[in-house]
Amino acid sequence: MTGSNQINSLGINIGDMRSWCNAGLAVSQFRAAVQHGDLVRIHGISLLTAPDQDVVWLTRPQGRYRGEGRGIRFHSAALPAGHVATRYGVRLTTGARTVIDLARSLPHLDGVTATDSALHARVTTKAELRRMLASCASWPGLNEARRVVEFSDELAESALESAARVIFAQHGLPPPRLQMDIVDDAFRFIGRVDFLWDEHRTIVEADGMGKYEDPQRAREQIRRDIRLREAGYKVVHFTWAELFSDPARVIARIRKAFAALTAY
Repeated sequence: MTGSNQINSLGINIGDMRSWCNAGLAVSQFRAAVQHGDLVRIHGISLLTAPDQDVVWLTRPQGRYRGEGRGIRFHSAALPAGHVATRYGVRLTTGARTVIDLARSLPHLDGVTATDSALHARVTTKAELRRMLASCASWPGLNEARRVVEFSDELAESALESAARVIFAQHGLPPPRLQMDIVDDAFRFIGRVDFLWDEHRTIVEADGMGKYEDPQRAREQIRRDIRLREAGYKVVHFTWAELFSDPARVIARIRKAFAALTAY
């Protein structure tokens, strides 16, 4: 932080945030949900779709202050004391409450991405999320939030990996193991892989574009794939574009690897 009002890593000016809360709004709370970008950025949670940075969402006690103003939208919801924290001088919902609000209001794929991200970044824990669910038992969307929380995995390291996990499950693939270290027969480390199905000796890698734009990284990936195959694994790669434009094709490649004999 270079000054009292600036959070460099998040790109949020706290002075601006405080100005949003003036004129009778100082006791309001931010609520994280669709387009509630301020809490998402403050907590460091990744979303599939970038939030609207021009709108501030504020939550006030149930049954009051519905509506919107210039650049501000109000939401009415319960705010128990354990759901609220103060950070950088601004009152906001805790990490666990923020995640549950996201999980119960976003589409399933987006909710899992946000929850995986929050767990991986240690914004919250699965135990905290379960306690939060218990305290919100009658709220709308809680069944979906429970499903998201139980499916979530702190080992997912990117939005692409989280989205892939959801799509794998939707297509009936068994759950893979995440971030597994692979060694050869001499117990020499080959690499850590994104997804592993031990019973099928199949490794699947979610490739960001950086692997293809950097020639050195691409060569290293080829060499690592050779070593993985020499160790008896089948290796499948997919990109963001492939997963979202033609997920059935990605699933077909994985199933083909499941059915194939090992290459070595």
